[in-house]
Amino acid sequence: MKALKWLSVVLLLGASLVLAQGNLDVSSPAISALKRSMQERHAQLAPLYDSGALGQTTDGGVAVRDASAVPLAQRAQATALVAAENADRSALYREIARANGHPEWEADVRRTFAGRWAERARAGWWIQQDGNWVRK
Repeated sequence: MKALKWLSVVLLLGASLVLAQGNLDVSSPAISALKRSMQERHAQLAPLYDSGALGQTTDGGVAVRDASAVPLAQRAQATALVAAENADRSALYREIARANGHPEWEADVRRTFAGRWAERARAGWWIQQDGNWVRK
């Protein structure tokens, strides 16, 4: 009976317990390249976050929140930046899980990073909470 209770606690803790045993700051050549790419892109994304055009999503991605905040001539570029950022973020989550020797942790890594992105968002940036956009 004690083992069943312990198992229930483990299941309830889910991702927190799994990632407590993992290393989110693990590094590899692939992870370093992805982080570098994301850092280089951030200078282009920051003004879009500042304008309210983009926001951090609950699934660890970036989304166009208000396309009208981007001049029409720049919307295609903004969309391409979002696609590139989301591709790198997805690859980063996958690589971190792999580097920990647990590719099955990818969804947990994604959820953890979603929280990190929301916490690190600047005041005035938009983040999703419970399916709604809120200004931080």
